[in-house]
Amino acid sequence: MDIRPNERIDDLEINGYKIIQDQSGFCFGIDSVLLSDFAKEIKNNSKVADLGTGNGIVGLLLCKKTKLNQIIGVEIQEEIAEMAERSIKLNDLEEQFKIVNVDINDIFKKNVLQKNTYDAVVMNPPYKEVGKGKTNENSSKLIARHEVKATLSDFIKVAAGLLKDKGEVYVVHKPERIVDIMQEMRANKIEPKKMRLVYPYENETPSIVLIKGVKGGKKFFSVDKPLVIYQNNGEYTQDIKNIYIKNNIKILCFVYIFDKYLNINHFFTI
Repeated sequence: MDIRPNERIDDLEINGYKIIQDQSGFCFGIDSVLLSDFAKEIKNNSKVADLGTGNGIVGLLLCKKTKLNQIIGVEIQEEIAEMAERSIKLNDLEEQFKIVNVDINDIFKKNVLQKNTYDAVVMNPPYKEVGKGKTNENSSKLIARHEVKATLSDFIKVAAGLLKDKGEVYVVHKPERIVDIMQEMRANKIEPKKMRLVYPYENETPSIVLIKGVKGGKKFFSVDKPLVIYQNNGEYTQDIKNIYIKNNIKILCFVYIFDKYLNINHFFTI
């Protein structure tokens, strides 16, 4: 396996899966893990699109957590898309998980993916609007964190175009964008169906929101119980451990991450 300078292979300790990450770039965070868990109800044999797939972590986890037929990861950054492809090859998932290197706004213009053919779409879009937050980052991190290449509206519009009628979209984002997410969903005939708020600690404000929508769905909305990440002593809560530990399989991600949602540096060591 070809490993480039500044890259490393991290063992996900789940089905023997591994992932290649660029230590100088944007490594995956807990938001990706929570998104994959939130989307684990994707139906069997589904065709899935992952918009803004990055290094492919959500797709890799969904290949384990679900019985999807195929997942297509869309990534605008060529080097990151190529790195994701090498992770897919490393895990022998070439038939199930494929990457396309394209701007999501060009998907239909260039006929890269077909409209109305996907059962589900997952997305972890950039959460900072242009002009908000620090922008003195390398280009890779800037594109991952800021809406410089595509906006939230762009992501949801493309998801709506890809989905079949009654297809599902799963989004992870910042809570201050809840109204925007739901407004954009309804503007594109996607009905918000379910939401879960994620809190760093029990008595703090939420730092992550997970939202599910259904294209052409009927009006009915539910709110899952809150998910708290840390106990007061700094250890993970049982709910988080349950997400990481399935069927006595541990995910040990000894990855140093700047979490874009919690704004802290930490290791995953469950």
